[in-house]
Parts: sequence; C-alpha cells; structure tokens
Amino acid sequence: MRALYIKEVRRFFKVQLQTIWAPALTTLLFLVIFTVALGRGGTTVMGVPFADFVAPGLIIMGMMQAAFANASFSLLAGKIQGTIVDYLMPPLSTAELLAALVGASTTRAVLVGLTVWVAMLLWPGVHIVPSHPLSVLWFGLLGAVFLSTLGVLTSVWAEKFDHAAAVSNFVVGPLSLLSGTFYSVDRLSPAFQMVSHANPFFYIISGFRYGFLQRADSPIVAGAVLILLINLVLLGITYAVIARGWKIKN
Repeated sequence: MRALYIKEVRRFFKVQLQTIWAPALTTLLFLVIFTVALGRGGTTVMGVPFADFVAPGLIIMGMMQAAFANASFSLLAGKIQGTIVDYLMPPLSTAELLAALVGASTTRAVLVGLTVWVAMLLWPGVHIVPSHPLSVLWFGLLGAVFLSTLGVLTSVWAEKFDHAAAVSNFVVGPLSLLSGTFYSVDRLSPAFQMVSHANPFFYIISGFRYGFLQRADSPIVAGAVLILLINLVLLGITYAVIARGWKIKN
C-alpha cells in the first residue's frame, strides 16, 4: 500500500506544473476576476469584504477539483493502456488499494490548497488566516476524500477519458460553482436555497469558510456529520464495486 501511494504521488509530482501549479493559477485567476469585478466599492458579503468571503471557497474548490482529477485518472489510464494488472496483481487488499488511491489524491488536493493559500496570503486586500483550524482541517480533508472517492468510482465506471471528463464537466464543475463559493445562499430565493441545501459541496465550502471567517450560511455541526456520513457511504460503495471487479476484472 505504501509503495502504491508513493507511486501515485510521484506520478502527479513529475508533472507538477500541470497537476499543482496550473490548478492553483486557475483558482487565483478566479480571485482576481471576481474581486476586480465585484469587490470594489466596499462590497461585503455576510459582513466581511467580498475578497475575504470568496477566498476560502476558492481554496476548497480548487482542492476538490484537483482530488477528483487525480483519482479519476489512475485506474482509467490502466484500463485504457492495458496496465490495470499492475493494480490488481500485487498482494493488496481492496481496502489497501482504495486507501492508496484516495490518499494520493488527497495529498495532491492538500498541496494545491496550500499553494493557493500561501499565494492569497501575499495578495493585497485579502485577509485569510484560520480562526478555527479544526474546521479547516475537517472540511478540507473530508472534502478532498469525498472527491477522491468519487474520482476512483468514476475511473472504475468510465471506459474512456471522455466519460471521466463528462463527470467532471457536468457534475463536479456545476456542483462546485453552484455551492455558494461566490455568493451567500441566504440571498437566493427559497426554491434555489432548497437546491443549494441538497448539494453536499455547499456544506463543505460553508464549513471550510467558517474555519477562516467564523461565519457560515449552513449549520456547521450538522454539515460536518453529513459530509462524514456521505464519505462513509461512498467509500462503502466504491469498496464493494472494486471488490466485485466490476469493469476492471473482465
């Protein structure tokens, strides 16, 4: 398991310009665009400057997207290139295989998050210092594990890279952008508030933001428990799918 984890980390680290620095730059561009467009004139959201409000959401959004991108590649690339046997033949249990893949993807997410956070610390007009480190760690790590597990499940299901890209473009992307990253959900109409509260990304981003700003538009404890339960269910489903060998052992 340790060898597979190190192999997966080395794989994305060899192309770190694409896997770490590019997502970090994209996230920073979001910050620049939205703060220039909406952050001038003393705009505030939930009682804090707009730049401070949007920064934590951008960090966790970049982390989750990086986690999904990494996890959705490994097994899928093995199936397409005919090297899936390298994952299945070693004496690894299903739990060890899943732990190594999810752990490596979570590591990439943390590296992207740290890179963006350090850059934002140096960005003028942005004040992003953790007030509740436990909340930052809980929602940051569980958010990364959530998307990592979803990425592994996607790589098992997908038969070509277009399938993984479709999940990224039509599921992960919209759920990330419509989760309150750039706005407070309280400003939406009741119907759209209900839709937002059905989005697990909303609780992750809101809880992560609370760790920096001590402000949230969702119940923190309930959100923390909900994300933990979702992760456990998704991990259980992914474990069962891999153990059965669905689409990877035929």
